[in-house]
Amino acid sequence: MNWFKRKSYPEFWENYKNSFSKAQEQNIEHIRFVVFDTETTGLDTKKDRILSIGCIAIEGLKVKVSDQLELYVKQETFNADTVKIHGLLKEGKLIKVEESEAMLLFLEYIKNAVLVAHHAAFDIAMINTVLTRLGLPKLKNRVLDTGQIFQKTKLDTSKTHFGLDELSNRFNIPLHDRHTASGDAYITALLFLKLVFKLKSNSKISLSDLERIPRRIGLL
Repeated sequence: MNWFKRKSYPEFWENYKNSFSKAQEQNIEHIRFVVFDTETTGLDTKKDRILSIGCIAIEGLKVKVSDQLELYVKQETFNADTVKIHGLLKEGKLIKVEESEAMLLFLEYIKNAVLVAHHAAFDIAMINTVLTRLGLPKLKNRVLDTGQIFQKTKLDTSKTHFGLDELSNRFNIPLHDRHTASGDAYITALLFLKLVFKLKSNSKISLSDLERIPRRIGLL
């Protein structure tokens, strides 16, 4: 990309970076969360590609249905085996954008919001791989994982990995539009709120309370 060769970044990246000029609010009722999901050609974060991105915002601990984003991305990479999961064909009637345009729209939408996803490490890695491919730095947003937040509730300590279907059933969340990026983002948003209110019923919580506790190494 031209901006990579010039060792400078495009205006949309600078605008995104500048949205972090103020310190992050800690009161979760005052934070804009963006819950998002990606549908991909597979699970290899280096080789596979993003086919769609679905986002929906939460403010005041309420889902803002009017504040959402849905993108379909043009890709040459195609895996027929995953179509039965996400239903996205290489060709079709959906309006698709190039990866660079998708990242511009995604960054303009999220700004400095706290990102939320289920098994967030995968989705973040997929986005960062695209940004790297475009010669841009990685995401700057703070990230929450609903799977890890569920562990904080201590409702079930029998294992450390809980799927979205499993937790949705536990909390009586309908699985409408499952395995579409927008559908999974909405389901995850409802799960996130249920988990937050479960934790809030026991004590006052801040953003830091929802974040993953880093593993200690040795005596550190």
